[in-house]
Amino acid sequence: MAEPAVYDIVGVGFGPSNLALAIALTEYNEHADEPVTAQFLERQPRFGWHRGMLIDNATMQVSFLKDLVTMRNPTSRFTFLCYLKERERLVDFINHKNLFPLRIEFHEYFEWAASQVDDLVAYGRDVVSVTPVPGGEFFDVRDSSGEVFRARNIVLGTGLRPAMPEGVEPDDHIWHNSQLLHRIDTVTEPKRLVVVGAGQSGAEVTAFLHERFPEAEVCGVFSRYGYSPSDDSSFANRIFDPEAVDEFYAAPEHVKQRLMGYHANTNYSVVDIDLINELYRREYQEKVRGARRLRLFNVARPAQVLRTEDGVRVTVETLTTGERTVLDADVVVFATGYLPADPVGQLGDVARYCLRDDSGRLRVDRDYRVWTVDDLRCGIYLQGGTEHTHGITSSLLSNTAVRVGEILDAIVSGKAGDQTAQPELAVSGVRSE
Repeated sequence: MAEPAVYDIVGVGFGPSNLALAIALTEYNEHADEPVTAQFLERQPRFGWHRGMLIDNATMQVSFLKDLVTMRNPTSRFTFLCYLKERERLVDFINHKNLFPLRIEFHEYFEWAASQVDDLVAYGRDVVSVTPVPGGEFFDVRDSSGEVFRARNIVLGTGLRPAMPEGVEPDDHIWHNSQLLHRIDTVTEPKRLVVVGAGQSGAEVTAFLHERFPEAEVCGVFSRYGYSPSDDSSFANRIFDPEAVDEFYAAPEHVKQRLMGYHANTNYSVVDIDLINELYRREYQEKVRGARRLRLFNVARPAQVLRTEDGVRVTVETLTTGERTVLDADVVVFATGYLPADPVGQLGDVARYCLRDDSGRLRVDRDYRVWTVDDLRCGIYLQGGTEHTHGITSSLLSNTAVRVGEILDAIVSGKAGDQTAQPELAVSGVRSE
């Protein structure tokens, strides 16, 4: 059998992060004496990013300037502004005076960018195995079609997986919010819908269902007193700066934990203040009119979720008093967030070559390369799953453009390849200064 083609990079997954990497290497190759060769593999049949939550009026939570390239190369032809220019909407967008585009528009921007590098990606390809080639310089990556790609470096961008409460299985009447728009057309004339979750997605789904079904009761269930506003103030936003990654990476473990605690409200279980105010306005107006359709069960949890013959029975327990309310619903939507996929879960037996700290977490270099045993000289890079080493921007768009530039620089320079010179690790799992 012929030897498989060798690539400098094989990317696993093709969401925004690896799309940004494909753009970075495309721009690099336009001026390079020796181009970087790459092949990306994506299980979806076409590019898609949270399609189930592309609600018509939902906006991005990050500035359009934190697109796929601007923070790395403001003059790139792949910027959001270039997309607007090509779509003849640049002047209209400027007049709109808004930093936060509609989510559907930003998704269209992603698709526009992906179409320009589609020679680098194979869609409908799931990675089924990764094996080291004897000698330790290459991986053989086999996809679901049986094709093998030989890689000097692997870049993992497999994203997050929906989180459901223990014991709750999704079905036709129980959804994770990531399936909202994929399933909503199956719902006709519902009487009651229940949404579990206090974050941005939970608030968006609650508002969406309340508008979509004007005759139905919509019940929001969450453990807080109310939706908490996200902190997007100027000083707090510095946690997303590229320089903050350097500072976080070099910090002692106890400082890292403190920083994550201080600034969790920039991203986790928080809601845009405008949406909070809108939901409060709706609830108050219904109280005034005496026709309650929006019911918010705060300081509460779903104590029991049972499938019935034609829907779901949810028992809501008030945390302060233990009082229980039974809600018979047509659909229950769990906006309960996402869990990071095991960063090296798709590597199979290769995962045992990866080094971990005393807490069992992957040891990751500043340039996002996983530390491996000396015998394995090919690189494994992570786009996500590095929150413990690089901070809150690990899987967020905020730092994507800069992150892919750092990964590409490391691969091109080859400086990240010498793991024999790595210094000893501190107990915390970070390098000693």
